[in-house]
Amino acid sequence: MRRILLPFLALPAVLAAAEAVLDTLKEPRGAVEKAHAELWRRFVDEHNVVLDYTDLDGSFRRPTPQDCREHKPSALSWGVPVEDGPMFNGLYLDAMCNRWKLTRNETDRAKARRLVDGLLFLSSLGNTPGFIARGVATDGRTTYPMGSNDQTTPWLYGLWRYVREGLAEPAERGRLVAKFCEQVNVLDANGWRMPCDGGPSKYRGGFAQPTWEGAPRLLFVMKAMREFTGDAHWQERYLAAANEKVGKGQRSRLEICRTGMVFDPGQGKRHSWTGSEGVICLRALWEMETDPALRDAYAQGLRASAELSAKSLPLCFEFDVNGKEHFEHDWRVMNEVWKPQHSEAETVEVANAGLRVQHRASPRLHLEKDWVREPCFAAWVVTLCPDNALVARHRDAILDVITHYRYDRIHLSQFFPVESAWYRLELSRKPGAPKPN
Repeated sequence: MRRILLPFLALPAVLAAAEAVLDTLKEPRGAVEKAHAELWRRFVDEHNVVLDYTDLDGSFRRPTPQDCREHKPSALSWGVPVEDGPMFNGLYLDAMCNRWKLTRNETDRAKARRLVDGLLFLSSLGNTPGFIARGVATDGRTTYPMGSNDQTTPWLYGLWRYVREGLAEPAERGRLVAKFCEQVNVLDANGWRMPCDGGPSKYRGGFAQPTWEGAPRLLFVMKAMREFTGDAHWQERYLAAANEKVGKGQRSRLEICRTGMVFDPGQGKRHSWTGSEGVICLRALWEMETDPALRDAYAQGLRASAELSAKSLPLCFEFDVNGKEHFEHDWRVMNEVWKPQHSEAETVEVANAGLRVQHRASPRLHLEKDWVREPCFAAWVVTLCPDNALVARHRDAILDVITHYRYDRIHLSQFFPVESAWYRLELSRKPGAPKPN
């Protein structure tokens, strides 16, 4: 009789322990630690590159060299688990550098260094100077041929942030600054376009667009080059580019930055995750700039960007953390609509067609994109604003995002910005935090 009763007698203790765990996850710090643990358990691969998605046990289907050479599902690799390595490594470095600033823990610095190693690994692939690979095949060498400005921007930002925050040892700092400058000089020589490594197109995206997609990125790399090299020529080019009137509206790049983030027209959805790349450049410019007028313009752009993204914060409640919708991990379902690609336009067409197939096969995927990725990136964008009073107004909504999710049940890695948001909130409360203009 005693043996039968023991499990039942133990049940209250088990339930109490489970409830304690759930209470911990409802507390922001505990939720962030859970997100951090999940990211490093499942999403950082053997090449120190952050994956787009995995199964809940950390497994995923890496493309083969043949997949890459045949451009399947597309030469852009959209929808493949290794699609966004430079983007996510570089963006996540914002979190890891700030985590280290809070903890001064060598374990955290080592993790940040692993992300830097992943960036350097991706830039070593291929045979084309300036090419930044998205990911790598099963042989550890072969890659899809097309990168993009959305991959290169975080690659540059991640190195800049790591060096600027003082995580790099002196010799390491010299090597990273040299790699940064080498990359920028190649882009400059290519008209600020992103080189591809063969394939259907010679370039994919660039920093010269007279829009939000280009203006803050171009100014960031020029200003960073001035900071890293001390060369007055880069300062002259930076100021000329900032004041140059560009595009149909003939607005200066500085005015585009002052206006802040805008979403891609015609998309019909909010895109804080891609828009955030311009915001990190604004934040970097605000930190580097000493001219009050220019700094104020960047601060205005950061405030406008924060207010726009703040509208996405409540979207977290649309996501059912216990939902049972199917997540399809076999990305080769997209090959159903594959065809040879001979230009950038054809590649984008094939890639988008493949994504439509993937979304039909994987209903949980688009739910995570809409209701996890968007509010998590939005939370980070808000905290990138140097106006602490503005950020404080949205603090409760940011904490709602951080504590809403069960991170061990999310397939996409794009919950990682909750770490960035939390660490920036914590740093803003420390004495000596930067004050807005």
